[in-house]
Amino acid sequence: MIEELKQKLQAEVDRLQHELNVVLPQEIRKAVELGDLRENSEYKAALERQQFVQARLGQLRQRLSKLSQIDIAQIPTDRVGLGSRVTVKDVKSGVLEVYHLVFGDAVEFEDGHVTMTSPIGRALVGKAVGEVAVLKLPATTRHLEIIELFTIHVKA
Repeated sequence: MIEELKQKLQAEVDRLQHELNVVLPQEIRKAVELGDLRENSEYKAALERQQFVQARLGQLRQRLSKLSQIDIAQIPTDRVGLGSRVTVKDVKSGVLEVYHLVFGDAVEFEDGHVTMTSPIGRALVGKAVGEVAVLKLPATTRHLEIIELFTIHVKA
């Protein structure tokens, strides 16, 4: 999971690096050729995009650096943590739900992904099979019993 995220982020870095070093200089060169830079919207747009790309590259490099520091051996094998796929049962309604705890930039809500910092993620982290997680929401409080757990260490 961590390696896939690193590859995804690195692909974005590569794409943005190409844009910064090849595409944007060409656009700026073309805009300069048009003449008066004070009223040249193409020039201003290219410069703004260049600043945005530089900022995004900084964010991505920082994120990649943090991902490289994660030690999977420190993630528990018997409790909910990063990369865990958890099946829970709502104690009140009996409805089963499956959540996959991921990083913020790996979220696919349709696949049941939740971030570790979301209310559901915070309620589930550290819980083991059989334990009940208390999820406090603005309108209600839910009690979710951990039915099944697959950690990042287990391919399920």
